[in-house]
Amino acid sequence: MPQDADHNPAASGLSALVAAASLLSQRGTAALFDCQSCGACCSYSAEWPRFSTEDDAQLDRIPEKYVAANLSGMRCEGVRCSALCGEIGKSTACGIYDVRPDVCRACMPGDDDCLMARRAHGLPV
Repeated sequence: MPQDADHNPAASGLSALVAAASLLSQRGTAALFDCQSCGACCSYSAEWPRFSTEDDAQLDRIPEKYVAANLSGMRCEGVRCSALCGEIGKSTACGIYDVRPDVCRACMPGDDDCLMARRAHGLPV
């Protein structure tokens, strides 16, 4: 007679294992794509580091020298954000990490935007 998953302790344990494996997989992806040895997302498109959901107080904290002339986002040199320091794919850092725009905060290691930017730079995905 088939056992109902609600009454089967093994099924409950299996669910817990699947959830744990999923969490480890997500953590492993984040570790695999270390932002400080990448920087691809910060050098992908001059349109990417835009301002969208920030309030005036957030924008006021970003040093003027990093803001685009039209105030729409970060100033870029070509496609590279002017706040990015270092060499793409080797060692990078954000010069304004603590006050970076929301779009920068939203890009997570290993997410679709990250992988798209890494591909554009020929970095492993």
